[in-house]
Amino acid sequence: MSTPLSPLFTDLYQLTMLAGYLRWGLHEQEATFDLYFRRSPFGGSYAVWAGLESALDYLTQLRFEDEHLAYLRNLQLFDEAFLAYLQSWRFSGEVIAFPEGSVVFPNEPLLTVRAPLGEAQLVETALLNLLNFQTLIATKAARAFLSASGSPHGGSVVEFGARRAQGPNGALLAARAAFIGGATGTSNVEAGQRFGIPVVGTHAHAWVEAFPSEIAAFRAYADAFPDDSTLLIDTFDTLKSGLPNAITVAHELAGRGHALRGVRLDSGDLAYLSRRAREMLDGAGLENVKIVASNDLDEFVIDSVIREGGRIDVYGVGTRLATGGGEGGGALGGVYKLVQLGSTPKMKLTADRAKSTVPGRKRVWRARDEAGTALLDVVSLEGERPQKGQLVTDPANPLNRTRLPERCTLESARRVVLEAGKRTEPASPLSELQAYAASELRRLPEGTTRLLNPHVYRVALSEGLQSLRARMIAELEADAPGA
Repeated sequence: MSTPLSPLFTDLYQLTMLAGYLRWGLHEQEATFDLYFRRSPFGGSYAVWAGLESALDYLTQLRFEDEHLAYLRNLQLFDEAFLAYLQSWRFSGEVIAFPEGSVVFPNEPLLTVRAPLGEAQLVETALLNLLNFQTLIATKAARAFLSASGSPHGGSVVEFGARRAQGPNGALLAARAAFIGGATGTSNVEAGQRFGIPVVGTHAHAWVEAFPSEIAAFRAYADAFPDDSTLLIDTFDTLKSGLPNAITVAHELAGRGHALRGVRLDSGDLAYLSRRAREMLDGAGLENVKIVASNDLDEFVIDSVIREGGRIDVYGVGTRLATGGGEGGGALGGVYKLVQLGSTPKMKLTADRAKSTVPGRKRVWRARDEAGTALLDVVSLEGERPQKGQLVTDPANPLNRTRLPERCTLESARRVVLEAGKRTEPASPLSELQAYAASELRRLPEGTTRLLNPHVYRVALSEGLQSLRARMIAELEADAPGA
């Protein structure tokens, strides 16, 4: 699916720690790491899990070649025994994860790596990069998709952000993740070729400026693409020039047995302009011509346009989607923490208790009601099954407890996706991941996807896991200097 990442795509301290583990004979101990985030992005209450396929590709393809070893040798940090170890390095561990496209929440392990310490440690940086970024973008796309689909006239989202994404690879992965989150297409042609995403596009203002007149430009574009033309109508004056000229060209196309696909707005009051454009198009008998909009859109702008009666059919969302920008965006704060070494649970206890980890090997359960609506997620010890009516605890506030509903079903939310370093199932088509994400979003409790003041979906710790955590906190505090 993708070009293998270099094994040098890592932070230096991963390699220095790995060399230290090897030196002291710790590298073969079985280690368990959990990957999770503490706060949902964009001020929301959920995220759409994306990037798993990229992460599995990385783990199964990771190899140190001669050129990589030569560079490390030249750093004069590492001895030949360590470089020989890297030469034969392969990931042989197990990965347990939510299916890609799942709706996920803070403070639950999204992905767990179980492998020799020397393997599990090395992959931290790349896993966080691949999964943090794509989950952020898929979530942003889902928010835009849900806003657009809330229009009484319907609406869809396409990804237009390649030119302002964080580099070429960022643009490609953003297009992939946006499609999982609900975008119906991308302007990025390489993403279309690589991932099978439908490619879409119109033309720029430069096209219009390159011809003697606006109508000449429209006619030339329609002649070149008679069945696939969307005309940009705001180069000079949207309602007095651009739209009337587009209507003229649409009628000329119809006379030759073709149809204008759409018109695009890229500036101005999108709600007002789209209403007037719809009236003028319908009045000209062009009810099937779509109205496309661009210009720094995000979920909040889309929601505002719809509330003001806008008649946009397709929203081209660019910068704020491909970069994960906007309020509460910028990055997903996913972390990767050691939770067990051998048979011994491990815990980070810090002065900032919100950053304390939850020890031990775990399972994640999703409680649903009779209609299939998700009620809450419960994180338990590996061999523990939560019981209905049992008290469960907020991982961020142990005083906040609730009971598992008596009338619910519990389903295991994660599955083994890599075993002994090999995939357990083939990759799913991207269209299936998109459909799965949409289905999961529909099964959230009412209010969870609101843009403002959303319902906070609960994640809780089981009785057994909370008991282990409390016991370890007490032991660590008792052993602390000055206790």
